[in-house]
Amino acid sequence: MMVWAAVLLSACGNGRQPVSTGGCDTLDLRYADNLTLIRHHEGYIRAILRNPWDTLKTLHTYILVPKDKPLPPGLPPGTLVRTPLSRSVVYSSVHCSLLKELGAIRQIGGVCDLHYINMPDIRQLHAEGAVADCGNSMTPDIEKIISLHPDAILLSPFENNGGYGKVEKLGVPLIECADYMETSPLGRAEWMRFYGLLFGKAAEADSLFAVVDSCYRRLAVRASLSSSAYKVFSELKSGSAWYVPGGRSTMGQLFNDACGRYAFADDRHSGSVPFSFETVFDKAGDADVWIIKYNRETDLTYSALAAEYAPYTGFKAYRDRNIYGCNTSKVAYYEETPFHPDYLLSDYIQILHPEIHLPEGLRYFSKLCE
Repeated sequence: MMVWAAVLLSACGNGRQPVSTGGCDTLDLRYADNLTLIRHHEGYIRAILRNPWDTLKTLHTYILVPKDKPLPPGLPPGTLVRTPLSRSVVYSSVHCSLLKELGAIRQIGGVCDLHYINMPDIRQLHAEGAVADCGNSMTPDIEKIISLHPDAILLSPFENNGGYGKVEKLGVPLIECADYMETSPLGRAEWMRFYGLLFGKAAEADSLFAVVDSCYRRLAVRASLSSSAYKVFSELKSGSAWYVPGGRSTMGQLFNDACGRYAFADDRHSGSVPFSFETVFDKAGDADVWIIKYNRETDLTYSALAAEYAPYTGFKAYRDRNIYGCNTSKVAYYEETPFHPDYLLSDYIQILHPEIHLPEGLRYFSKLCE
């Protein structure tokens, strides 16, 4: 009972309660740091996105006004978006997957990077001509986008990206999906409430997030009751650098919530950090578990790892045959986990605490074969 109380108080302590500010109410967001939603009594919602790279500045402000209502007088500055969106271009498979779960998949008019989208529904809609292939997200097919007459374009912002090129000149609202810059798993997942407002699925998004939130916190409590605490690290060397999730990243938080001892927990970065192989080996050479994501036609094996880079064999997790891999070409890891961190936490708990057997089993990872 005391553990439950501590976790629940901690979770609630991170929340922001609704605040009435004369003519408007701030919607209750419990975890998201870079998103504020304000419902104005005149019938519109103002969504304020904080710049994650300069938190004293605003990345973007959106004014969401229902399509079936006249524009209220005296709207504040911001990008006007008439909701619900009914024919949008969505750059990321992450947001396509969320819209499917919210029941808004047919409100997607076009996608970018179709060949990377591991969603049969999107591929079927494309085959039927209901979803257009708008090319590469870095250099989208502008003519195709124009022909769709989209009511919004959902894309991901990057630090110092220099703008979005020709799509900025189309006069179509650009929805900057900065959810990936949140530093907590539930903070990122909570952005689904913003997307729900955009697509007329607010009730569905609120309901889904309540389930994700509850499941995640329940799993964290289960992990806290375990007597084991495996040391863990992740990923592979890429070229001359090994990109490791920072200690304050969502992945670092997931390892912490799974009650594992993350090898880089003392790092203060919220994104991935490049280290040399020697640095990673020094910090994680004695780790009990090694978790790897990869995208390949065939599943990764111990022999393939050794052939790829012989020094991998020096890690304790390699010698003890305690490496777990996720082949993202075969499972919907990237499509599901951003808005379902509870799914990923479940996997991590079962990997880091072998005595815990959850009914759902492992969803994304499995032990490497020889």
